[in-house]
Amino acid sequence: MSSTPAANLVLGAIADDFTGATDLANNLVRAGMRTLQVIGVPDTGLALDDVDAVVVALKSRSCPVAEAVGDSLAAVEWLQGQGARQIFFKYCSTFDSTDAGNIGPVADALLERLQPTPQEEQLSSQQTVMVPAFPINGRTVYQGHLFVGDRLLNDSGMQHHPLNPMQDADLVRVLSHQTPHRVGLLARSTLAEGADAARARLSALGEAGVRHVICDTLDEGDLSVIAAAVVELPLVTGGSGLGQALPAEYRKQGWLAPVENAGRLAPASGAALVLSGSCSRATLGQVEHFLARHEGFALDPLALAESDAPIEEALAFARARLTGADAGPVLIYASAAPDAVEAAQATLGAARAGELVERALATISRTLVAEGVGRLLVAGGETSGAVVSALGVEELRIGEQIDPGVPWTQTRVAGREAPLSLALKSGNFGGVDFFTRAFAVLTEQTGQPAHPGEEGA
Repeated sequence: MSSTPAANLVLGAIADDFTGATDLANNLVRAGMRTLQVIGVPDTGLALDDVDAVVVALKSRSCPVAEAVGDSLAAVEWLQGQGARQIFFKYCSTFDSTDAGNIGPVADALLERLQPTPQEEQLSSQQTVMVPAFPINGRTVYQGHLFVGDRLLNDSGMQHHPLNPMQDADLVRVLSHQTPHRVGLLARSTLAEGADAARARLSALGEAGVRHVICDTLDEGDLSVIAAAVVELPLVTGGSGLGQALPAEYRKQGWLAPVENAGRLAPASGAALVLSGSCSRATLGQVEHFLARHEGFALDPLALAESDAPIEEALAFARARLTGADAGPVLIYASAAPDAVEAAQATLGAARAGELVERALATISRTLVAEGVGRLLVAGGETSGAVVSALGVEELRIGEQIDPGVPWTQTRVAGREAPLSLALKSGNFGGVDFFTRAFAVLTEQTGQPAHPGEEGA
């Protein structure tokens, strides 16, 4: 698993799902960092000489705590071996988690692994910050409470999340259920006084035994102040908003040189497909918008529990529409309103319902990419993880963004000569027209796609 440490590697990030990883990588590229995303901990050496940041994408948001901790520790050990100056634990801007974790337990484990020797003991190594806010996407924190737009988290639709329903917007209280260590707050009033005041407050909280500090964040200026205050911490945690602020501080430290065209991709080719497993409010609106303009096929978990017939029907539906000069994007989706999700979960159980959908969409993605789909958009973190695993994706080159937090990426998959253009979208991200506009953005970035029929789509 080891390789020669990269002389230029500044940031090593660990993301708890696949869309969160691309979300962070997108912001790092936009801020001028040459970024590589890897799927899981690499088991071979990588060439990192021209890379400033590596984001390790895990599937650890909703798995058992011990598994999440073990995977995260393996990732940080590998990143330390590559010489990363700072470690970033990335989770969703809606702080998706339960009273058991996984945010608190993973953060505790990472802090303990990053502890210095007694000779190097420093207060900063005992503490980290929690910065989930992403103001440009409407995620803000005030007095420790997380808002989505103008709504508290528990009134934003996240209270209906099928795996991690968020019933409380008070992040100090939420995190306190997940860790035995003290949780505190870096308030907006302190941030308004600047980075020196923020550093002093963090130091005072550390002296009082506070290990985890929730940071108020209302705008990009707050993110910049936080980044300046925490740039020398061994571990920072949060959403991708902090990721867009840190590179400027790395440059001030002399760690990062200017880079041009960090997000350039090869020309896109192949048929266009959308797969959606997310049931978030944002994704449901995107599905509705798409279906008013293009065709789609709905997957029902209850039918999938009976047989694989719905998978074959979905494949036949897609094949009939992904050929010819006028072939447009096609949608296959299991996204459904909360009452339908609850009904399926009541019959099958939440875990079983989710597994059926993930397996179906993974099978569909693997089959259709092998048959010529070259432009693939996936909605939902768990769904993205299943699709990426099914395709055998190991690395992603990060391109320019479609919407805040969602870039196009490219990768190589077995049996396909041209790169696969792949967008992995968090369920909560993107405008209502995201599914249709994403393909136009890709064409603008990379040039006119090849005729779908050229690759047998």
